[in-house]
Amino acid sequence: MGDGDARRPGRTAALDGLLVEFRQRRLDRREFLTRATALGVSAGTALGLAGAGPAAAQPAPRQGGTLRIQMVLRPLKDPRTWDWSEIANYCRGWLEYLVEYRADGSLRGMLLESWAVDDGAREYVLRVRPGVTWSNGDAFTAADVARNIARWCERDVPGNSMAARLTALIDPETGIARDGAITVRDDLSVALRLAKPDVTLIPSFADYPAAIVHESYAGGDPSAEPVGTGPFLPEPGYAPRSAGALVRREGPWWGSEVVGGPYLDRIEFVDLGTDPAAFVAALEDGRVDMIDQSTGVFVEVLDAKGFPRSDAPTAATYVVRARADAELGGGRPYESVEVRRALALAVDNAIALELGYAGLGDVAANHHVSPLQPDYAEIGDAAYDPRAALELMRGAGLEGAEHELISIDDEWQRNTADAVAAMLRDAGIPVRRTRLPGPDFWAGWREHDFSGTEWNMRPLGVQTMALAYRSDSPWNETGYANPDFDRALDVAMGLIDAAERREVMAELESMLVADGVIIQPYWRRLVRHARVPLAGADIHPTLEMHLYAMAFAA
Repeated sequence: MGDGDARRPGRTAALDGLLVEFRQRRLDRREFLTRATALGVSAGTALGLAGAGPAAAQPAPRQGGTLRIQMVLRPLKDPRTWDWSEIANYCRGWLEYLVEYRADGSLRGMLLESWAVDDGAREYVLRVRPGVTWSNGDAFTAADVARNIARWCERDVPGNSMAARLTALIDPETGIARDGAITVRDDLSVALRLAKPDVTLIPSFADYPAAIVHESYAGGDPSAEPVGTGPFLPEPGYAPRSAGALVRREGPWWGSEVVGGPYLDRIEFVDLGTDPAAFVAALEDGRVDMIDQSTGVFVEVLDAKGFPRSDAPTAATYVVRARADAELGGGRPYESVEVRRALALAVDNAIALELGYAGLGDVAANHHVSPLQPDYAEIGDAAYDPRAALELMRGAGLEGAEHELISIDDEWQRNTADAVAAMLRDAGIPVRRTRLPGPDFWAGWREHDFSGTEWNMRPLGVQTMALAYRSDSPWNETGYANPDFDRALDVAMGLIDAAERREVMAELESMLVADGVIIQPYWRRLVRHARVPLAGADIHPTLEMHLYAMAFAA
């Protein structure tokens, strides 16, 4: 499936409903594309049916060259346990995805040519792209797809967040894929039978831990014996927190005729730490051609120096949370809803955006679902009432108790946590700040008692809720365990009708706010600067780097 795909799927009730909503202006272009393509319609077909025009053209790419990218380089591990997009962005050179989430909100088939979904969102048929080969010469087939989905369903593998995305395929008793859930029909098709409706399945295949591995992969660092379907291969010598390189592999790549590229001969990644001043200096003296993210006050600095810039509004964010199950002083102070609500009430999210991220974004409402996501429900702004916050702390017997707020010691995350701490102190709630170097913070990001964490955008809000707040999710850093929330989330994940889903989403969002689960001050505008004009390298709403498309501009 792709924008040029002539396949015209059968009209379904779900697709007809989306078209009506779009034409009545109840859906914007992004919402329409995300939901229509998740049902198996190509972006080109969806826009044609809706009578909407294509996206703006990109700069023409130039063939050849070495692109040098500033990016944090983390230790490599099993893809299904990846918990940072930087790991995926390096490995995207050779490990590819079934589906790609595009900047316009659409989903495009990559290793999948197409897919079909029944109106109940319980049966999916995946069509594998013909003619794809692994870098060792093996044919890529439906068996590879089925095997990877089965790997993702292994719930009890430590750190496997893909299992939280695929609960409708997993046997709750065995913790693996249900019998009959995954069926290889022939060399190029796989059927999935879900135990309950789930409209997030295809978008989940685009998330960064869903990289497809060869049958020879046995776990650990995938660059140790790399076999992939992508156009690059890793050069030996990858060093976390230092450097790594990808080189274009010999022979044809399946995607050249489908999505274009690759253009570069070599891609070098350079880790310059977490100080944006070092990124500015590296661009100025020509040590790198592109930085991963431009943040905070340094956006204005780089703009003033005239470096080419791309930016994107996103549902990427920063979340400050107290872990509900944290053991402190022989008790669990954050188990109290009143204590968590007090922390949230003491923070003015608009001030946190201005002081923490230089105003580059939009104020959020403490429930982690963005207006950019199709399932967003408007429930009002976050409350700010420092006097009520202090009264709640007094009622919980914690007046005067000191809270330790932990953050990574970089520019924008440190500044945001500093702003939150200052507002808590202004409300009469004592706070001690701890700033950790990147490796120390990342090693235990889920276990800190009271801390701030960067979260990427997902196409759908229900995806984020399932990853971050479902009781048994391995990425649940809040310790939030609410059976009512879990049940409502299951309902929301199975609803295709937008109006019905928004009703349930309003309930879910309200639960997170009422229970004081997070302080979520803003939605980030992502910005990237480069040394010279580039093609295919604009910053992506989910921070993906589509390496096959990157090139120096002609």
